[in-house]
Amino acid sequence: MVQLRLGAQFSPIGVDIGSSSIKLVQLDAECRSITSCVHWDLSPERTMRQSSSKDPEHELAEALQRALGMGRFRGRRVVVALGSPELLVQNIRVANDPNALDDLVCAEAASRIPFPWDEAEIRYLEIASIRQAEQLRREVILLACHRPVIDRLLKVLELARLACQAIDVEPIALLRCYSRQFRRESDQARRVLLVSIGYTATVAVIAQGTQAAFMKYIEIGGRHFDEAVAKYLAMPLHEAAALRQHHGDRRADQRDPEVARSLAEAIRPALDRLATELTMCLRYFSVTFRGQPVDRLILSGGEASAPLADWLGQRLDLPSELGDPMRVYERPNLPGPPSRWDIAVGLALNGH
Repeated sequence: MVQLRLGAQFSPIGVDIGSSSIKLVQLDAECRSITSCVHWDLSPERTMRQSSSKDPEHELAEALQRALGMGRFRGRRVVVALGSPELLVQNIRVANDPNALDDLVCAEAASRIPFPWDEAEIRYLEIASIRQAEQLRREVILLACHRPVIDRLLKVLELARLACQAIDVEPIALLRCYSRQFRRESDQARRVLLVSIGYTATVAVIAQGTQAAFMKYIEIGGRHFDEAVAKYLAMPLHEAAALRQHHGDRRADQRDPEVARSLAEAIRPALDRLATELTMCLRYFSVTFRGQPVDRLILSGGEASAPLADWLGQRLDLPSELGDPMRVYERPNLPGPPSRWDIAVGLALNGH
């Protein structure tokens, strides 16, 4: 008798749990097409309608179950991500001693993490040996998380009756999403700045091919834009958020020019701060890795847009483009802009 080996027919479900929404993506086994994707709103209005008698883990698990019920997902395997503010991400330098690298990174991490050492989960990525003054040092990306955060996340998945295949981190998921798109030899030789603007923070990754060289969270995102609009127009925060959302959902030729002008003026200071922070990221990279200039900017995330990609490209003096995480896949009609699916797609690709 011939024995058939039956492999998985679908990827794990990439579960991007943000502060304002949940995004779910699943691919086929060959990662050629999107088999299901769902965006579930976690807006304050929705949260207020939920029972206040439940703890946050139960409420989030219920929202996750409802979101799963909206799609045609197969299996219960999921990959989730740690992100801001739960995840500490820093480029650090330690002595160039491969035999003691673990101890050196842990000693450096102990002075940086804002929680007890015995409750820390520490990981790191080796980048390269670099010269600092007359010394040879090792550039490392430190990733640290408070263990109770992971325990709460696992509790949410257990309550939602899901099997956790992996806990990933947002910057790596972002890199995985786009490195899969740019696989030609010419693309692999380029260094790219990936920027994903979310609701609470922006993640910046500088990478070449699949190799990250720099990662940072910048505490600027959609929430800060909403707060800026609320202050500028003297309106409640929820009204400012609704105004930005409804204006952004309209086609360019249907937008009120006066509203567009007011919104642009309101959020310009926050965008200026973001551009300044990204400039500092590029400066750190150029000093650390001399003679290896960044070639382009790819902007994505829920707050990304083509005009913003163009504006940031001009400020950073880089060719820029608006990212489309799903452009290489056969896909259904997507709810909302494609750029907001970057992390979820990267999570679904975990292990591929």
